[in-house]
Amino acid sequence: MTRPTAATHEAVTARDAIAARFERLPASRWHVTVRLVVGVVTFFEAFDQLLIAYALPELRQEWHLTDGDATSVLTVGSVGMLVGALLSGRLADRFGRVRVIAYCVAASGLAGLALVACTSLTPFLALRFVQGLAIGGEVPVAAAFISEITRSFKRGRFVLLYELVFPAGLTVGALAAAWLVPAAGWRVMFAVAAVPGLLAFLVQRTVPESPRWLADRGRTAEAEAVMDEIEAKVSAATGKPLPPVRHSPGPPAHPGSPTAKAATEAERTATGLRSLFTGRYRRRTLVVGAIWFTGYFVNYGVTSWLPSIYKDGYGLTLSDALLYSTVTSVAGLVGCLLVALTVDILGRRKIFAIFLGGSAALLLTLAALGAHSPAQVLIWTSLSAVGFFGSNICLYLYTPELYPTRMRALGCSVGGAVNRLGVILGPILVGAVYSAGNDVATVFVMLGAVALAGAVVAGTLAEETANRPLEEISP
Repeated sequence: MTRPTAATHEAVTARDAIAARFERLPASRWHVTVRLVVGVVTFFEAFDQLLIAYALPELRQEWHLTDGDATSVLTVGSVGMLVGALLSGRLADRFGRVRVIAYCVAASGLAGLALVACTSLTPFLALRFVQGLAIGGEVPVAAAFISEITRSFKRGRFVLLYELVFPAGLTVGALAAAWLVPAAGWRVMFAVAAVPGLLAFLVQRTVPESPRWLADRGRTAEAEAVMDEIEAKVSAATGKPLPPVRHSPGPPAHPGSPTAKAATEAERTATGLRSLFTGRYRRRTLVVGAIWFTGYFVNYGVTSWLPSIYKDGYGLTLSDALLYSTVTSVAGLVGCLLVALTVDILGRRKIFAIFLGGSAALLLTLAALGAHSPAQVLIWTSLSAVGFFGSNICLYLYTPELYPTRMRALGCSVGGAVNRLGVILGPILVGAVYSAGNDVATVFVMLGAVALAGAVVAGTLAEETANRPLEEISP
């Protein structure tokens, strides 16, 4: 059995010291600034991600796409995101969070500019795959980074108010597309979305590397220097001296909880993907993976096909189809805000059970009513979006909490990859059911059943993490 070395002990000691220093930091302008810079980046990644659903009706007409071609257009970016998520976690745990975020943003912007010049399907698919690599890489690493600069008290509210930028990006993208695509064409939207690639330079210049990651990598002097700088900025922003450091990261876990047990040597020394399935982390990975998959299967099964369903199934104009779809995205943003304001009160497990379970009930109700009119679909899918958007945003808070610093980005990236499986399979299966000539209500039966499965897994098996220090949850 591998024995801990002196270097390992020093890294653990430095890690705990950095964690204790973060726990004493009050919320300040520094936190808001960092959250804003990283948030703007994530906003535009989300903006890019959903554009394809709104461009698809025009692309089908311009390039004479078959149903199979349309499905490829919808899913190729998600395949890229899956691969990007898997790669970015390893890279961020090895080379740092901020560097990976900046490189992903730059790559996404360049791919977006190249998409504007596309005149046929094949290069378009290739560039969407590259852009997917970048978006899939940036989002989970950013989630890990924001969690690492946050104290445990009201961490859910702080992190999710940052994460709101992602559904906000989806919503603004939807609103802009509903107006710009009919008026100016799909290329204008991709040109607008590519401009923020310049933010890569802003990230590198203004956002410090995670001191938790530096300490965990044994770069103690750098971690302490960055932490000194952060503390000075927080003290200047608040105009008060910082409270004293508590050398315990927080109150001990409940004696009966899994995290109350000391970490085993296997848990501390496992590396790579194997570490996510070692000891206490095995159950966490399987449970959170199931929630990622079901939540995003439903989310993208609904949102990716709604414009086409409204236009082809109910005979709406392109403008009206995009507008109806936008209402659903706006409703989802409301759900995200509700979760951000209540997640520290209700806890993560109840949020998943209530919001995903409620979404399932609403989709099954729509199916039972028959989905006979576009207004009926609009009302019930919008109410359901409050649930599945709200549940999904909570995953960006919950997943980083489940893993220690040494594999936090990897855990987030695997969660991001599993969500991509849901994002890929959701539109594919919805497209298969819809294109086979089935009643639209059949689509909502399938989506409601998947949402219900996710709610049951979360409500019975998810571990609660609210208001507990990261080092206590994941030693």
